[in-house]
Amino acid sequence: MNFIKKVLHRFHYNAPVTLTFALICLAALLLGNLTNYASTEKLFATYRAPLSDPLMYVRLVGHAIGHANWSHFMSNMLYILMLGPILEEKYGGKLLVEMMVITAVITGIIHNIIFPSTMLLGASGIVFMFIILASVTNAEKGRIPITFILICILYLGNEVTNAFRDDNISQLGHLIGGACGGFFGLFLVATEKKKSGGAGTGDSDSSSPYSSIE
Repeated sequence: MNFIKKVLHRFHYNAPVTLTFALICLAALLLGNLTNYASTEKLFATYRAPLSDPLMYVRLVGHAIGHANWSHFMSNMLYILMLGPILEEKYGGKLLVEMMVITAVITGIIHNIIFPSTMLLGASGIVFMFIILASVTNAEKGRIPITFILICILYLGNEVTNAFRDDNISQLGHLIGGACGGFFGLFLVATEKKKSGGAGTGDSDSSSPYSSIE
């Protein structure tokens, strides 16, 4: 028994926000499988609905948690688990959660306005926010990192090109996530650092039943 305790003690829940988000996404996917994806469509995919529907507001955030299948989930979690701990250590869990929620809500609102007849789900908007945000983590005041420019050209430029393909992937969600990451990195994060004295507080499946995944 003591041996088991010693082994478990060696494991460190090093990035609470990142790991908890990944576990919630996993739970949502498992629930979706158990309910034949009825729960996914009800809670974890956003689409235009009456403003009087309280679940519409839940879905504006919940769509970033839902995934269409295991492949969709695994491709997003790879980036989430790779970049999340770095950003969480840099900016703190509270600020990272705020950026994730804002990105999800903005993406959901814009999607519902432009594509009212399709559903959107997946964490790729947050993934792209993470990618762009990570590229400006070492930005100095008044200077734009070359890595930020290259990432924008390579990742976001590729999404603009892929927008002309019919592959059930929401490039719009990716672009919005990337734009949010750039905004947070260049403006909001810099403001937060100034207030705190510079210290941190710390995917594709053509057979998917969903019209638009990210």
